[in-house]
Amino acid sequence: MNRVLPLDAGVSRETLSRLEAFCDLLLKWNPRINLISRADEAQLWQRHVLDSLALVPLIAEPTGHAIDIGTGGGFPGLILAIATDVHFHLVESDQRKSAFLREAARVTATHVTLHPCRIEDAKLPPSLLITARALAPLPRLLDWVFPHLAEGGICLFPKGRTVDDELALARAQWRMRVERFPSPTDASSTILRLSEIARANT
Repeated sequence: MNRVLPLDAGVSRETLSRLEAFCDLLLKWNPRINLISRADEAQLWQRHVLDSLALVPLIAEPTGHAIDIGTGGGFPGLILAIATDVHFHLVESDQRKSAFLREAARVTATHVTLHPCRIEDAKLPPSLLITARALAPLPRLLDWVFPHLAEGGICLFPKGRTVDDELALARAQWRMRVERFPSPTDASSTILRLSEIARANT
């Protein structure tokens, strides 16, 4: 596996060990439940782990707990929970992926709360931080997360080449402060940091 930590990730030796345990487990489970593309296995650290860790410097303090929707194979929510010790609520409707997340949290000794259901059905405490990666277009994401976003909260959404189109569509329905940060792992990707979110008709 092409591992590029820890020099360019800034994590402690203990955190690195937990991330390695997570990756070992994911590669064991992946042939059975397709947590990531088989073609991505050799680039697991770069394409998934480091891509998730790129959100760490953008997390405001204090955050308290956080929410990650559509966690899938653990990205970015479980990786962020390992790296920051923030208590994440992980929302994942796929029962097999939820089983993996439960085992990964146990193996890495990471305190998370798992919600094995759709975001529309999740009972979540309002949060100052909500994340999602490769889940849905921005207008739909905002519809899903807004009921769970605490006043003054932020959303961190890694986005690809369609980010400008998604922002244009979202601005027809939402008012928000938009900050854009280049992805350190993919030149074609952008990390959106959204705050002061409100519906356009309010």
